[in-house]
Amino acid sequence: MRHPAWTVLLFVVGFAPAAAPQADDPIRVAETDWPWWRGPRGDGTAHVNQKPPLTWSATENVVWKTEVPGRGHGSPTVFGDHVYLAACDETTASQSVLCFDRATGRRLWETEVHRGGAMRKNAKASGASCTVACDGERIFINFANTNAVTTSALSRDGKILWQTRISDYVIHQGYASSPALHRSLVIVSADHHGGGVVAGLDRKTGATVWRRERPKNPNYASPVVLRAAGREQLLLTGCDLVSSLDPMTGAVLWETAGATTECVTSTVTDGTHVYSSGGYPRNHLAAVRADGSGKVAWETKDRVYVPSFLFHDGHLYGVLDAGLAACWTSDTGKELWKARLGGTFSASPVRVGERIYATNEAGETFVFQADPGKYTPLATSKLGDEAFATPAICGGRVYTRVALKIEGRRQELLYCLGEKP
Repeated sequence: MRHPAWTVLLFVVGFAPAAAPQADDPIRVAETDWPWWRGPRGDGTAHVNQKPPLTWSATENVVWKTEVPGRGHGSPTVFGDHVYLAACDETTASQSVLCFDRATGRRLWETEVHRGGAMRKNAKASGASCTVACDGERIFINFANTNAVTTSALSRDGKILWQTRISDYVIHQGYASSPALHRSLVIVSADHHGGGVVAGLDRKTGATVWRRERPKNPNYASPVVLRAAGREQLLLTGCDLVSSLDPMTGAVLWETAGATTECVTSTVTDGTHVYSSGGYPRNHLAAVRADGSGKVAWETKDRVYVPSFLFHDGHLYGVLDAGLAACWTSDTGKELWKARLGGTFSASPVRVGERIYATNEAGETFVFQADPGKYTPLATSKLGDEAFATPAICGGRVYTRVALKIEGRRQELLYCLGEKP
């Protein structure tokens, strides 16, 4: 099943028809795909040319469901005929990548990337909290294993093509930084107490094209390439910094204080600012100008530690870890509204047109309007007993990873949700 949609040309952001991808060219992604962490634009925004379901349950609007071995908090990656997930067997501490048929949910293959050695300390973390990235020819995954972070590339049929050790890794809570793809590179980071690294690797070979040292602080944010202040910038928050690098060379474009030490969120931009949020050692949400001036335009004490933000039409939308949805003006930080959803949030919200989908840790998904005037709820659905992974929404379907607790046993499931004809 190949989806007959027009093709998206990404430098990470932008669109145009294109041919088959080459490693040294921009990556082509169909509008029906969700190729990496936070979707095709890297900002949690899904294509508007689709109609995902508004409600669901264990029996309503379920196209298929399938059991997932082990545990993981990484999002589903959807590309062409396949859905990819990272998973960790917590009995053997082994880490794997799994591939499922997009049409039926049938598991096609499972590749053990590391046998034993998975690392985590926080009970809420997992040994597979990163999201797989796919460039159409290869898939990429980061794992913290045996006191190091390693990036692996696999073929679309599950063969390991190369593995590159990024750095030593001193475990603090866990590891959650997903790979970012940009032109010929896969960009990876590993912030930790021993001294972190951000690096650009050749997608074909795994060779290190550039490498930059990071401060000796724990941090969990994923790098993202966005266009801001008129140029492409590799953005990374945390370690008490907001950092902007040239994504092809690793050269520092600008770097400024404006973050707290530990961040989990991937930043978004309104074209003028980038946004940093974190929860340790202080709660903060800050807007930093992306022009290299170092100016912090505004800051609040909101705790948006784990879920990433959405930007839409001059406004920031977010879900606070403690179960609130909120909207701020992006240029001034003025709070326009807050509304109680309930529960605790780890997954990031996803926007489809004027709808925002936000899933809490109990498996409740709240759909509300991207409306700066007021909080407008549209629907609430419940699926599973636990949900830590951000859903992927593409091709008119929602791909979501949840867990059921059955007689004390935890079983993960991958659901494909769609409106019935």
